[in-house]
Amino acid sequence: MKEEIIIAGFGGQGVLSMGKILAYAGLMNDMEVTWMPAYGPEQRGGTANVTVILSDSPISSPVLDAYDTAVILNQQSLDKFESKVKPGGTLIYDPSGIHHLPTRTDITVVSVDAMQASIELQNSKTYNMILLGALLGLRHVVPVDAVIKGLRKTLPERHHHLIPLNEQAIEKGMSLVR
Repeated sequence: MKEEIIIAGFGGQGVLSMGKILAYAGLMNDMEVTWMPAYGPEQRGGTANVTVILSDSPISSPVLDAYDTAVILNQQSLDKFESKVKPGGTLIYDPSGIHHLPTRTDITVVSVDAMQASIELQNSKTYNMILLGALLGLRHVVPVDAVIKGLRKTLPERHHHLIPLNEQAIEKGMSLVR
């Protein structure tokens, strides 16, 4: 198994965190992993993306031209990465940041209203975990318990009280794609 993933949006949306948690989950599941972030100098509000590769065999390079899965959080990222999803791949997007919908017919395109779901959970900071849950629900790349362990590893201890809320957000995201 090898899954090449791009997560893209604006800085401040939790793009890099989502990738880091996914990468840690892969490591804790004894997988080969790469995590390669890219962002503009402004970070918050500028474009940000992260490439994560999860594999059960050695990874030759973290640099990719095409992806099995794309998680897209804004129009700029959709414009840039829709064409880079491999035929037969999956594109997950939040419609709240999209004005021109994806047009590809050779990939699975899934709309996940994570913004609305985060409002329902009464915490906008669950936004990225809802999308991560949607990814896990569609592409079973790592077990949810490994993601929770990844959360414990990446969140500072002073924020560990938020792990149950994040777990709830992951479950919400998974339920949105069932």
